[in-house]
Amino acid sequence: MVSTRNIKSLDFYRKIPRDLTEASLSGAGLSIAAAFCMVFLFGMELSNYLAISTSTSVIVDKSSDGDFLRLDFNLSFPSLSCEFASVDVSDVLGTNRLNITKTVRKYSIDSDLRITGSEFHSGSVGHAVKHDDVNDEEHEEGSFILNSQNFDMVSHEYPILVVNFYAPWCYWSNRLKPSWEKAAKIIGERYDLETDGRILMGKVDCTVSGDLCRRNHIQGYPSIRIFRKGSDVREDHGHHEHESYYGDRDTETLVKTMEALVAPIPIESGKHAPPADNSTNTIKRPAPLTGGCRVEGFVRVKKVPGSLIISAHSGAHSFDTTQMNMSHVISHFSFGRKISPRIMSDARRLIPYIGGSHDRLDGRAFINHHDVGANVTIEHYLQIVKTEVLTSGNHKLIEEYEYTAHSSLVQTLHIPVAKFHFELSPMQVLITENPKSFSHFLTSVCAIIGGVFTVAGILDSIFHHTVRLMKKVELGKNI
Repeated sequence: MVSTRNIKSLDFYRKIPRDLTEASLSGAGLSIAAAFCMVFLFGMELSNYLAISTSTSVIVDKSSDGDFLRLDFNLSFPSLSCEFASVDVSDVLGTNRLNITKTVRKYSIDSDLRITGSEFHSGSVGHAVKHDDVNDEEHEEGSFILNSQNFDMVSHEYPILVVNFYAPWCYWSNRLKPSWEKAAKIIGERYDLETDGRILMGKVDCTVSGDLCRRNHIQGYPSIRIFRKGSDVREDHGHHEHESYYGDRDTETLVKTMEALVAPIPIESGKHAPPADNSTNTIKRPAPLTGGCRVEGFVRVKKVPGSLIISAHSGAHSFDTTQMNMSHVISHFSFGRKISPRIMSDARRLIPYIGGSHDRLDGRAFINHHDVGANVTIEHYLQIVKTEVLTSGNHKLIEEYEYTAHSSLVQTLHIPVAKFHFELSPMQVLITENPKSFSHFLTSVCAIIGGVFTVAGILDSIFHHTVRLMKKVELGKNI
């Protein structure tokens, strides 16, 4: 049978009677210092245990074939009319999407980039614009010649004024000219200016009256505008409340359109008729209120090198490329899904520097003051890197795309555009949270306490024996 005495022999911590121990001031001071050192090291170890540790690795992008990338943007063009602003997407696989409208919104803006009205709906013409057959026969001038001197007077005189803003060098203007003059002659005969006076068809040569065309925000030729008497509000930042016509340009269609405009106006009213309201024709849409446009929205692109292009586009208008200015201000430009502030805050708790290049172009302006001449395309070259953040349980916290950007102004022989070239890296950055073991924390705490206690004991022993030795030496000298 095991006795109590045998069990006591296993004691690692044998006690020394208190009467046999001796306390000292030096020992007390060293004990206090050791206690403070233990508390300090314990706090450091606890802080390190609670801190989040991550590891970063670069791996091949795990995106599967057919994955799409969302591209969000908010761009302001002070000198590009919403009437012709087009958002196009292309890539190296042959994808070409022109004039995307489903996920894109456009707003007319003034020179200070302020929105001047509701969303601008440019619509689309579902068929090629029809013209009269081309012939070499001479046509009689039937439309009224308007210029900067007589435009205001005429626009306030007739209930309906339909104006063809054209340029002599324009192919489409020359295609329209015969049918326009013929239709004007027919309308002039049916609605005589002296006896009726409800409608007048006119024309403006924009190479002669450039200021008048700029005042009406004409950027493509020919542009057909419908002015209604009393609807031109010049007090409101120079806005012009009128309509644009985008329908067929053959004589028969033009005549029918003019008659539809006149129909709601009583014949006895003549030049004193009130403004008419005719919104049944879908090919007439509000003209842009100002000469600038804000383009915002998103598109989905394939994860291959491609381009987002904003330009003036039309299948039945010509543009004076020397007068086009694609200057723009970028309010927002980013790739990938939108990340909520809360999730981004959680991610930055792991990696403080993440998200720094998620929207690198935001707030930047690219303005062409014609210092480099006309026909200037503004290009941006973006290189995108995908970053994934995984928590300790292999849960994906966020997936974000950061990019670098390099921009340049390039002269071109074609219509100037704003082009965003993007290319995704085949590699991706993987950031993983490293879990910490609680047992390792306990081991470290025990090591701190035992180590400090042991070292302090050694130092106390060395100090004590040194003092005793010095006393012996002093006593020997005295003897």
